[in-house]
Amino acid sequence: MLVLIGVLLVVVGFALRLNPLVVVTVAGIATGLLGGLSPGKILNEFGNGFAGSRSVTLFIVVLPVIGLVERFGLQEQSRRLIGKLTFLTTGRLLASYQVIRQVTAAVGLMSIGGHAQTVRPLIYPMAEGAAERRYGRKLPEAVQERIKGHSAGVDNVGVFFGEDVFIAVGSILLITGFVDSTYGLKLDALHVALWAIPTAVCALLIHGGRMLYFDRQLDRLMAVDGPPPALKKKEADR
Repeated sequence: MLVLIGVLLVVVGFALRLNPLVVVTVAGIATGLLGGLSPGKILNEFGNGFAGSRSVTLFIVVLPVIGLVERFGLQEQSRRLIGKLTFLTTGRLLASYQVIRQVTAAVGLMSIGGHAQTVRPLIYPMAEGAAERRYGRKLPEAVQERIKGHSAGVDNVGVFFGEDVFIAVGSILLITGFVDSTYGLKLDALHVALWAIPTAVCALLIHGGRMLYFDRQLDRLMAVDGPPPALKKKEADR
């Protein structure tokens, strides 16, 4: 029972918004000590865990590439491109990205997008550029943060509900394996994937609608912030 204190430490640490790496490390050490492991054994388990899931750290390889292409103006080119596509608003752009992300995830292409390789260097600058073109001025920080959050969120929703439609994804295999071994049933992975389609369609419609409505929210936020500088100057001249 005492080993569950590690779970409590994680909950408290996240609630206090402490460094997640420190929280998880301390919780792991506390759980190991309460479970009767020696310090050397705990260190060995940390090493085995890192070696067993080192594929998770592959994103570190991508970061220098993203930094390099951003240094040579990828974000500026994204803003310039979106400036020419006048029919694309911020909400329409994000809704379109969700469609692409969800459809590609549904056919197993989960790695074609993502926060590091797509959202930060491409989607967010294009969404922000569309808003700046529409309102004719630099966006306030609060608006920038909302666009940034929705850019990341639309990627999460798209891949989360899209990947369940793909029959060979890990989550489907986990569900079928758990049900088969726990309840003694024979669950077909194809049936799970097919039943995920209505959920994926609902997610696409609901969150896509939210993104289209986001344009109206931006209108209200920018109206509160005041008219464009050109309009302010015109009003001052009167």
